[in-house]
Amino acid sequence: DLIYFFFFQESMHAYAANVYTTVIEELMKGKQRKFIAVEQEFFRLWWDMVATDTQKQQVHQLLQEGRLEFVIGGQVMHDEAVTLIDDQILQLTEGHGFLYETFGFRPQFSWHVDPFGASATTPTLFALAGFNAHLISRIDYDLKADMQKNKKLQFVWQGSPSLSERQEIFTHVMDQYSYCTPSHLPFSNRSGFFWNGFATFPDPPKDGVYPDMSLPVTDANLHLYAQTMVANIKERAAWFRTGDVLWPWGCDKQFFNASVQYSNMDLLVDYINKHSAEFGVTVQYATVSDYFQAIYNRNLTWEIRDSQDFLPYSTEPFQAWTGFYTSRSALKGIARRASSLLYAGESFFTQYVRKHPEGSVCKCKALKQLQSLRWAVSEVQHHDGITGTESPKVTDMYLNNLMYGMLNVKKLMASIIFDINTAKRNGEVYSSVYTKGSGKPDVDLYVVVYNPLAWNITTFVTVSVSSEAMGVYDELGYSVPAQVQSSVESQSTYDLYILVAISGLSYRKYSIKPLEGKQSAFIGSSIKYKRRDLTRADQRRPRLFPVVNNCYQIVFDQNTNLMHSITQRETNQTVQFTQEFLEYHVNGDTKEGPISDNYLFAPNASAVPVSKAVGLEVMSGSLMTEIRQYFYSNITSQDYIYAVYTRLYSVPEGYDGNLLCHRIEQEYSVGPLELNREAVLRTSTNLNTRQLLYTDNNGYQMQKRPFKAYVNNTVARNYYPIVQTAYIEDDTTRLMLLTERAHGVSSQGNGQVEVMLHRRLWNNLQFDVNNNLTLNDSSVVRPVIWLILGAKAVTNTLYRTSALALEHRPVVIFGALSGDKPKLPRGLQQDSARDLPVTVPPNLHLQTLSIPGWRYSSSHAQQVRSIRMGEQKQDDADFSRVLLRIRHLYEVGEDPVLSQPVTVDLQSLLKGLGSLKAVEERSLTGTWDVNTLERWKWRTAQYPGKKFFNSTEISEDFIVTVHPKEIRTFFVYFQDQ
Repeated sequence: DLIYFFFFQESMHAYAANVYTTVIEELMKGKQRKFIAVEQEFFRLWWDMVATDTQKQQVHQLLQEGRLEFVIGGQVMHDEAVTLIDDQILQLTEGHGFLYETFGFRPQFSWHVDPFGASATTPTLFALAGFNAHLISRIDYDLKADMQKNKKLQFVWQGSPSLSERQEIFTHVMDQYSYCTPSHLPFSNRSGFFWNGFATFPDPPKDGVYPDMSLPVTDANLHLYAQTMVANIKERAAWFRTGDVLWPWGCDKQFFNASVQYSNMDLLVDYINKHSAEFGVTVQYATVSDYFQAIYNRNLTWEIRDSQDFLPYSTEPFQAWTGFYTSRSALKGIARRASSLLYAGESFFTQYVRKHPEGSVCKCKALKQLQSLRWAVSEVQHHDGITGTESPKVTDMYLNNLMYGMLNVKKLMASIIFDINTAKRNGEVYSSVYTKGSGKPDVDLYVVVYNPLAWNITTFVTVSVSSEAMGVYDELGYSVPAQVQSSVESQSTYDLYILVAISGLSYRKYSIKPLEGKQSAFIGSSIKYKRRDLTRADQRRPRLFPVVNNCYQIVFDQNTNLMHSITQRETNQTVQFTQEFLEYHVNGDTKEGPISDNYLFAPNASAVPVSKAVGLEVMSGSLMTEIRQYFYSNITSQDYIYAVYTRLYSVPEGYDGNLLCHRIEQEYSVGPLELNREAVLRTSTNLNTRQLLYTDNNGYQMQKRPFKAYVNNTVARNYYPIVQTAYIEDDTTRLMLLTERAHGVSSQGNGQVEVMLHRRLWNNLQFDVNNNLTLNDSSVVRPVIWLILGAKAVTNTLYRTSALALEHRPVVIFGALSGDKPKLPRGLQQDSARDLPVTVPPNLHLQTLSIPGWRYSSSHAQQVRSIRMGEQKQDDADFSRVLLRIRHLYEVGEDPVLSQPVTVDLQSLLKGLGSLKAVEERSLTGTWDVNTLERWKWRTAQYPGKKFFNSTEISEDFIVTVHPKEIRTFFVYFQDQ
């Protein structure tokens, strides 16, 4: 674990350690003092590495007294715009599991004060986790001003249209002062309320005098301080419906010297309360739950907000926070690859533990390997992590932790395969996750391909090989359809595309052999077209040629080497379809006007086309056609900065090629960019979309995005995040985009959709320069987008499963075969009960199948008792408890068939893992038994009642009915084998 914490030594030990050490000490000194703590990653590092036994006792006591409170309770305060729902759930579950196991504590309130805009997925997740209220801050400045004026900053939010009142949550939006104490003092030119000054770690000042330490409270200024505080409290009280004002005391990097904070705060609190008649105000230290309890006790009737989110977010007319949707695209891509590998590793390990109880892989070590990736994927969800709004040093930390965790999980999967196959231990295993593996030319290779989805899939995996003469064979020695062609990336290697058909949560093994003279894989043939000068193309008539599979005919124009149109063959409908790369030129000099940076996007004009010439090569074979387009700045340029590789698949008889056939796969190569350029791919069609765009919230639900005209900054304020899905449509036809990482997306014209793929910036804003937030990102990025074009009803049945098929592509693990032709190991013939696949219907998704390892009791009373008695289990992890989540992918009324509730027999679903002994339905993060979870019911005009139960019975024989958009969480226990 030492590798893992190398970066944290600096900021964590110095800053976070000081916070928790001094805050705990100060809380013990005064019964009236309170404190809220948010991110578990920092707390856990202090708890494990710094805290003494005495401090640990004190934390237990303070929690019991309600003077220390954990809010949110996840590993981090996650970003809401560019994160995937799976990863939000993971990081919440990680933090909640620790808090419950260690303290028996279950957070019930959020404190989402810093993410840049608010998603409608978040209130639903927090409701499912058992929260009573949600708190946010960063929403559009003009919207906040309006809500503040009309006392509408508090409401009951029904974040999911399908779950509506069942998973609604009371939501508080912080006023214009947000989450920091206002520091202006009318009676002094020094700031106020931040007596410990500004944190300078890891090098604190020798004399203990930090920058910007506030004016201390003295007899001389006590009254003036109190007046300032009371005036601000009264100003804020006018913006809310009750006389209870939440006054946050603190800000970023505060309380590292809690003694000086509390001693000054105490003086003020006591003085105001002694003179409360004069001031008309009483003040008290409070936690978030104290505040919400006070509001709840007022029993007012609240307005309902529907499922509309608060994205994008602007802080003033020229400050649209829509740049971070794309910032550090490489980090965004690796974070998602890591998440997908973790998902595969979890179900792979769970099946191994269940099916091979005598297996030789050490379970405790395996859990640590998974844990390293759980932590890395959790921490990068931070609102200054996957957002790309951190300094390069911190980006490197995230990347190192992700790579280390991925390596661990790949090693684990490889060792499990070895163990199951009882292979000769001298076979070398090295693995690669859906990157093109480098095969050794002189030996036979084998690849094990694992399908992590609970559906049967038919798709292609790619392996890099050294020669064209290749054969691919399955476990029984039969030839497998494959196509080999010269590689996009290097002159000396070839890409081998293997057609795999694998049932749910299962794997297949394929051997790849060089063949002398004879041929098994189809060889893709190449046609190179002359590079075309776009500046002269307008005068010529189009010279069209088609590329065809069973679903589409894509037509290219040889005069321009660009796409011209796509015909959807089932309906014979043709859509004009062109794509081009453009760049927004942006300003980096604050003297010249608004700037773009890691957070902000501030284009100073319309986007400019990047290329004056396009090269084209078509690789065609019987399974796939790949169209390679290279975009040059002029007709004589040597190098290209932009390329698109478009792939169209044809599936032979006997394979279910429905999803493969319907997707047009595009991979882009973008970079290195010039400075202060933001690169977009713009797709233009003749669909009459009225500039209406649809984008997803976190891969969970869709949001409608009508184009809005503003006085200033209209381009940037019409950018939205795409996490997994976006589409445009007219009355009959829809064009869907599915992505494997987050981007900014916009519709800047009728029938158009543009995706921002990369940014490279520099600016001289002092804050950005001081914190190294200038985003001078010179990388080349290679994002993938799948396009689906067709009638709305058809795309409806395809896009949910396709989005998940892109997210969870098969994991490919490589090995070399040594010596004779291997005899087929028994474990690979999937015929015994042990190898039954795990399969759910296409409108359900197996969200989680894992062994968390927590040692806490499912009975709350028992868990609290064992903690009080000091009897928590310190021994090995619990491998008997399996965490299962099932998610319904569709909204109510979205599709006549797929939007129906689905009844699942858990015994039948999991029969390959053994026979069920018990199933407990739990809250989203596992810490509540849903039958005992009573969330607060806030009164609304629609539902004036009070109490709130969201229990759903599991029938005796493990039958569960899953309704649209539900995410159901279970602990599953099996009979002993």
